[in-house]
Amino acid sequence: MNRLSLRTGTALLALCLLLTSCDALDSHFQEMNVNPTQADQIDPNYKLTDIQLRISGERYENWRTNLIYSSTMIQHFATLPTYWAGDKYLYIASYSAAMWDRYYPNIARNIEDLRVQVCEDPAQVNLCSITRIMRVFMYHRLTDLYGDIPYSEAGLGYLEGITQPVYDSQEFIYNHMLTELEEAAQALSPGQQTFSTGDLIYNGDVEKWRKFAYSMMLRLGMRLVKVDAGAAQQWVSKAIAGGVMESNADIAFVPHEDPAGWRNGNGSVFLADSSPHLSEFFVEWMKTHNDPRLYVYGQVPVDGAPAVGLPNGYDSNTISSHPSWIPCEPADSPPSPCEMDVYMDPNPVIQGEDDPMFFMTYAEVELLLAEAAVRGWHTGDPATHYANGVRAAMEYLSMYGADAVIPNDAIEAYLAANPFDPANALKQINEQIWAAVLLNEYEAYANWRRTGYPELTPVVYPGNVTGGTIPRRLRYREQEQVANPQNYQAAISRQGPDLFTTRIWWDVAQ
Repeated sequence: MNRLSLRTGTALLALCLLLTSCDALDSHFQEMNVNPTQADQIDPNYKLTDIQLRISGERYENWRTNLIYSSTMIQHFATLPTYWAGDKYLYIASYSAAMWDRYYPNIARNIEDLRVQVCEDPAQVNLCSITRIMRVFMYHRLTDLYGDIPYSEAGLGYLEGITQPVYDSQEFIYNHMLTELEEAAQALSPGQQTFSTGDLIYNGDVEKWRKFAYSMMLRLGMRLVKVDAGAAQQWVSKAIAGGVMESNADIAFVPHEDPAGWRNGNGSVFLADSSPHLSEFFVEWMKTHNDPRLYVYGQVPVDGAPAVGLPNGYDSNTISSHPSWIPCEPADSPPSPCEMDVYMDPNPVIQGEDDPMFFMTYAEVELLLAEAAVRGWHTGDPATHYANGVRAAMEYLSMYGADAVIPNDAIEAYLAANPFDPANALKQINEQIWAAVLLNEYEAYANWRRTGYPELTPVVYPGNVTGGTIPRRLRYREQEQVANPQNYQAAISRQGPDLFTTRIWWDVAQ
């Protein structure tokens, strides 16, 4: 790239970060003849901002991967239209591949570029460590969705000319990610240079990044419980010893404060699509537990109506056969809730395009610590961790705004009515994780596959591609069969057919 092209690219990147989602600029950057030796001429703060916003995501991948597939398979939401394919276990190629399509051409390339820039200078050890932690976060989302994926050679097309990266095994990826977190956390140094306002998550706070790294280690270590309990215990113990999140002040999230800028991707979906309703399974679980979050997460379309969730697996032609369906009668006086006005909508308070996008919460950490204590991997009191996790899960909702605040007396009443139950500890803890991570559906889906909780009832919709079982993964981008055929074939030969029903490495059948 000549100097004029570099200045033009730098100006476009800065403008992109300030004003738009950058989609219109992707083709411009891809067409440039990039010289990786010139990467250090762009401020790494700009690059980190871009990476964090892209991982938070736009409407495209949040609509298709987070909501259409993950949220309905895990029965947080339910819909009638068949393009909400996860609700009915249908296959839509571009939707299944949406995360792949967004993360590989954009974030993988950009994060490798940033690594080259900051990881060769010992004085930039904090910038390098934070970049490594963000890289792990990105790839753990991808591998948890698809299984074996390009990892060690991904994003190196411009830097090393690798256009057909190998698919690494998920076992290799997990071992490497956990080691990356350990090394990055240990390398963080308060006395060294760090990111500044370009870090949207922690503003360069080294200690908060260390807690996030060890908290992710706790999450990923727990992923291994079915496939390698010994390794799971080892990594969970390391994470706890290293120091995980200690309060809601440590939550990892990307703020979206300006609706005119880079919008919260989930909020953009709700603005464009009014199809999703709270799932019948989710609403009934909330009602059974008298959970005060129900009316933060959802609202009834008609004031004073009972809370009713939409059943999964129905469409506009079949919903009238469900017992919850109430046909509208014109003669009713006064009119009562009928047809779709029966079913709870997502509450506007969680639909904002300026809402934060949560990557990992303190509530999840405390609940995972409770599980670790139950398994004998941690000396803490599981009942205390459970209560801390539930309380934190209700308190952090205030970050959505004043209308999402749950009073402390309501929280204490809930804990009194739903105390820790040692006889059903794993079920109780992981149902609480499911209840706490609404809208972070990637995590809800992954933790359900890890634990089997909550105990969901699959739907059987005509034409479903799983035989009426909940999918265990998403399918690869179909173009990989042409663009990277040898490595694609090697992956499915090792992992299994490229189907929704193929289990990924850590999700062994038990």
